[in-house]
Amino acid sequence: MLACSVSFASAETLTIATVNNGDMVRMQKLSSEFTKANPDITLNWVTLEENALREKVTQDIATKAGQFDVLTIGTYEVPIWAKKGWLVPLDKLGDNYDVNDLIKPIRDGLSSDGKLYAAPFYGESSMIMYRKDLFDKAGLKMPESPTWDFVADAAKKLKTADTYGICLRGKAGWGENMAFLTAMSNSFGARWFDENWKPQFDSPEWKNTLTFYVNLLKDAGPPDASSNGFNENLTLFNQGKCAMWIDATVAAGFVTDKGQSTVYDKVGFALAPNTGLGKNANWLWAWSLAVPAGSQKTEAAEKFIAWATNKDYSALVAKTEGDWAKAPPGTRTSLYDNADYQKAAPFAQLTLDSIMSADPTKPTVKPVPYVGVQFVAIPEFQGMGTRVGGLFSSALAGSTSVDDALSQAQTDVTRTMTKAGYIK
Repeated sequence: MLACSVSFASAETLTIATVNNGDMVRMQKLSSEFTKANPDITLNWVTLEENALREKVTQDIATKAGQFDVLTIGTYEVPIWAKKGWLVPLDKLGDNYDVNDLIKPIRDGLSSDGKLYAAPFYGESSMIMYRKDLFDKAGLKMPESPTWDFVADAAKKLKTADTYGICLRGKAGWGENMAFLTAMSNSFGARWFDENWKPQFDSPEWKNTLTFYVNLLKDAGPPDASSNGFNENLTLFNQGKCAMWIDATVAAGFVTDKGQSTVYDKVGFALAPNTGLGKNANWLWAWSLAVPAGSQKTEAAEKFIAWATNKDYSALVAKTEGDWAKAPPGTRTSLYDNADYQKAAPFAQLTLDSIMSADPTKPTVKPVPYVGVQFVAIPEFQGMGTRVGGLFSSALAGSTSVDDALSQAQTDVTRTMTKAGYIK
C-alpha cells in the first residue's frame, strides 16, 4: 500500500482511495493544483492495487465506516452500490461542470434513476486493432464495421508460421475472458438471463458464441490462448505476432507507441465485430470517482471530484505532459471535438465510436432485467463470472467440450440465482 498526503494549512482532510495505475498516479501528482486553489482542503491518498482496492473499499462502504471520502470505483459497482444507498448522488459538482458533456453511454452506466452517482475519470470500450501491412499483403480490406464471419475468414488467411491470425482473451476471470465473451455474446443475440432472471447458457445463441470463439482461436490463434489475458496479448501484438487483436480501446495508445511496439506505424482500427443483429461485440467501462455515504465531508469531496473530472483537467494534463494524447480518454464529448487531441491520437474517433455503440441500459438484442455490457450489475456476478470463465477457458483448452461447459455454466448459475432469490 502506498499512502501519502499533500498538505497545506487546512481545516479539512479528504482521504482518497484510488487504484495504482498511470492515470491515477498522474492525478495524484497534479492534485497540488487543486490544493493551491483550495488551501482549506488537505488530500490524504491511499493508493492500492486493483484487487486490494476493491476489497478495502467494499468492506468500508458496506459498513459505512467512513474511512474514505472519495472512492475510485468501476462501472460495475456504481449501479449496485447506488441502489443500496451506499453512494452520495453527485448533484453539486458546480455550474461549470457540464454534466451533459459527459459521453452518454458512460454517463448512463454511472447513473441510477436519472442521478449521477460517480464521475468518470477515464472510459473505454473495445475495438479491433489490426496490421494494415499484413492486410495489404493478403489483399484484404478491413470494413469500418466488420462481421464475425469476415474476421474469422481474414484470421485464417493471415495466419502464417510467424504470425497468429488473431489474438483474443482466454484467461479465466470475470474481467478477463468473460468481459470479452459476454460482449461477444451480445453481438450473437445471447444474454446471461431472460426477463425472469432465468440463466440462458442452454440457448442456441450461447452455443453459437462459444463454438465460434473456440473454433476461431483453434484455427487461427496462439496455441496457448487459454492462458492469455490482456497483458499477454498486448505483448504478442507489440512483438508483431498477431495480425488482429480485439480488446480495450486503451490499448491503442500502447500499440502505436514507438517506445514499446515494433509495429507502431502499421496499426489500423475498426469497430468490434457484429453478426448483423444490431449489437457490436464491444464493452463499456470507466474508472470513476464517487463519494461514499459514510463520508462526513461530502461538499469538499464533490469539489475535488469536480476538479479531477472536469474539462479543464484534460487541458492541465496536456500542458503538463506536453502531449494531448495523454489526456484521460473516453469521458467527454468536448475532448473528441478538440483538434489538438484528434491530431495527437489517431485512434480517437474509433474510440468514441466504439463507446457510443455500447449501451449499458440495453446491452443485448433481446430484453434483459439488468444493466451492464460485459457484466451483469448484480453483486453475485463476480463469483458467477469467474466460475463460468473457468469453464469456458477449459473448453478453449480442450479439457472439456463446449456443450459440457455450457451445461455446467447453466447449472452453476441457476443454483446461485435460486439461492440468492432471483428465481422464484
